[in-house]
Amino acid sequence: MAPEKATHQFKTEVQQLLNLIINSLYSNREIFLRELVSNASDAIDKLRFRAQTETSILGDDGEFRIRITTDKVNNTIEVSDNGIGMSHDEVMENIGTIAKSGTSEFLKAMEESKKDGTIAPELIGQFGVGFYSSFIVADKVVLYTKSTDSETGVKWESAGDGSYSIEEWDKPERGTRIVLWLKAVEEGDQDFTDEWAIKNIIKTHSDFVEYPVVMEVEKEEETDSEILDNEGNPVEKIKKTVKTDETLNSMKAIWLKNKSEVTDEEYEEFYKHIAHDWNPPLVNLHMKLEGVTEYSALLFLPSKAPFDLFNIERKHGVSLYSRRVFIMDDCKELLPEYMRFVKGVVDAPDLNLNVSRELLQQDALVRNIRKNLVRKIFAMLEKMEKDKFETFWEEFGAVIKEGVHTEFENKDKIAAIAKFKTTKSDEKWVSLDEYVENMTEGQEDIYYITGEDTKTLINSPHLEKLIEKDYEVLLMNDPVDEFFVGSVGQYKEKNFKSAEKGDLGISDVDDSKKEEFDSLFEFIQKQLDEKVKEVKPSTHLKNSVACLSGDAQDMSAHLEKMMKAAGQPMPTAKRILEVNMDHPVIEKIKGIYETNSDSTDLKDFVSVIYDIAVISEGGKLDSPAEFSRLVGNIMAEAVK
Repeated sequence: MAPEKATHQFKTEVQQLLNLIINSLYSNREIFLRELVSNASDAIDKLRFRAQTETSILGDDGEFRIRITTDKVNNTIEVSDNGIGMSHDEVMENIGTIAKSGTSEFLKAMEESKKDGTIAPELIGQFGVGFYSSFIVADKVVLYTKSTDSETGVKWESAGDGSYSIEEWDKPERGTRIVLWLKAVEEGDQDFTDEWAIKNIIKTHSDFVEYPVVMEVEKEEETDSEILDNEGNPVEKIKKTVKTDETLNSMKAIWLKNKSEVTDEEYEEFYKHIAHDWNPPLVNLHMKLEGVTEYSALLFLPSKAPFDLFNIERKHGVSLYSRRVFIMDDCKELLPEYMRFVKGVVDAPDLNLNVSRELLQQDALVRNIRKNLVRKIFAMLEKMEKDKFETFWEEFGAVIKEGVHTEFENKDKIAAIAKFKTTKSDEKWVSLDEYVENMTEGQEDIYYITGEDTKTLINSPHLEKLIEKDYEVLLMNDPVDEFFVGSVGQYKEKNFKSAEKGDLGISDVDDSKKEEFDSLFEFIQKQLDEKVKEVKPSTHLKNSVACLSGDAQDMSAHLEKMMKAAGQPMPTAKRILEVNMDHPVIEKIKGIYETNSDSTDLKDFVSVIYDIAVISEGGKLDSPAEFSRLVGNIMAEAVK
């Protein structure tokens, strides 16, 4: 039996804790409700566990619930449950003091997270001190509780001013009821007696708590009485305001269920709820790991990329829970940046969150979860049906490829699932394994070309000799592809080789013919000295007159263009002008040069050849009007 009413002083560290919570977490005041609901859920969990072996412990009250009651007149909110309750000694141990809950460690973590000027709200409740978050919003907190093992109840009361009282209380039913006498609402603050505010908090923070969180709400109902018009005809039913219980949470913590217990419809409904996406998910990964490391995860791959996928301020899609209670969203520590499109939930019941968000990445459990999730996602992608995977790759391939540059240990896995369109694929996707398997006899390298779109790339003059040799070329039109080939380097011992840079190594230049053109090339070089660093016979061209290329170590034209578009100061690099010695135009220009090297037409011809090379790679002319004029003149001379 509980003793008579007694007043006790909080321990020094508890008062420190209260001061920190009240003063530092005011901007996150709503978390108090999350914590009280979480504690209520835990109390019901404990009762359910005992009921497995003590069936009589439930008595006539076997329908579990958590109830929220608000009173605008008295400015109070209360949270009650029909869980296991507490005895006097348990109240003293769990509420009267929190020394056993790691107070000093909690205070240390709070101070650590405060160094950057913020307090991480996710710290609250992770040491068993969540109850004290009530004092963020309340001037006085009163707790009524009765244990299943006690004949009488207990009342605990405090104003958070350094002391608390505890006494015996006549509480007939088991469970706990906590009443908060709220502080006056200031301008801009939430009113926690407001029905909409409570609904929103529960939906955000406690939607998937396993037990119904109920609240009495006001609704309008039609009565049998009617409003009549002047002629006595009924116009409409008279309505009355009634109060009725409404369950505020979905209770669908489906990530904790076995996969066999969840329907496709439930998966889709849950995905749409957490992702705010009208489209159904493409596929899901539902897993539960038990053992030394325990956690459940339910992850989804969207079927459509969100519009802000490449926005650096965009939040990640994975939320962190602990025992069905929301801890944080945008949990970047659970998945790498290149998997930021993944949506879902990770629930780690033993997660030690006595660190700030900034230090969460150092948590060994979190690192282990992250490693396992990444491995499982890659395994899922590798086994995915071809059509589904190609849908996924169309939407998210460009993001996944970022990983070869940012996460070295998984670059081989990324390369293995990567797909590209090629000069032979007819707009279909080809993996690097398929490319290597289909390489032409004698081919030593994996050839690729980068640019803005595949239609321009497939018609690039740089590919003419490669296509003549029946060599397949990867058409890379994602901005990240330049970094992809640079980071991967080689695949299956085959080096990546750019189709627009360096010597392709597939044909030799006729040195004797080159000597015949040396003088003309020197002339062209002199005319274009400010634009090109060299004029030479082409190893790329078969049908086109000229193209621009670079040395093997040079930045590609596409990358240079992207860097400039991103605002990076980039000096314009001189390119190499490759000329097709077998082209009839070049043969005729050579004849004009040898007959009359002072001909004024030669300079115009050189200018047009250079501009054609720029256009053929999708470049922008310095003077389109001048190019148009020159081409018009040449056509006028030719058409007679």
